[in-house]
Amino acid sequence: MRIAIVGYGSLIWDLENLEPFVTGQWTLGSGPKMPVEFSRVSPKRKKALVLVIDNSLNHQCGTNIIESSRSYIDDAINDLATRERCKPEMIGYLDKSGQEYNSFAGIEDWLEKSTFDGVIWTALPYNFEQETGVNFTHESGLKYLQTLCVDSLAEAWRYIEYAPEVTDTPFRRFLKQDPFWQSLDFSEVGA
Repeated sequence: MRIAIVGYGSLIWDLENLEPFVTGQWTLGSGPKMPVEFSRVSPKRKKALVLVIDNSLNHQCGTNIIESSRSYIDDAINDLATRERCKPEMIGYLDKSGQEYNSFAGIEDWLEKSTFDGVIWTALPYNFEQETGVNFTHESGLKYLQTLCVDSLAEAWRYIEYAPEVTDTPFRRFLKQDPFWQSLDFSEVGA
């Protein structure tokens, strides 16, 4: 069984402990279109905003794929869950036999047209409102970023700026026009 791992954020530049369980390189822009946005407050990333799938969004972003070296989808799921520091239940999957969890529009068509037998992705929940008490909007996201301490803001900046170009979300485009965000540069601070 050939299994694709979908990446749209830090997984692209930081495989961490997933590295021994992949083969080849990332194929940028070749994954399924997904409704992702920088609307999750991440405990792993110092409370930075990170990408999450949000099926209520009206936009789709390109994603990237790398092949798992595993032959069984459960093994690939466990590998990705370990990397993401989450339970396996937070990993979405679909295989050509129709087994699926946490699927989204368009993934079936993508898998059917691909040379893979299955596909997995991180499916951590949206939590911005739960963490901040307000709905996620471009303005509330920016206000949240402005409240972060320097270490957390640096982490958020790296995460948003280092995301692949195909991860062209509306919030990312909004930040490219914002004077506060454009005044930041943490590229010399540790990755």
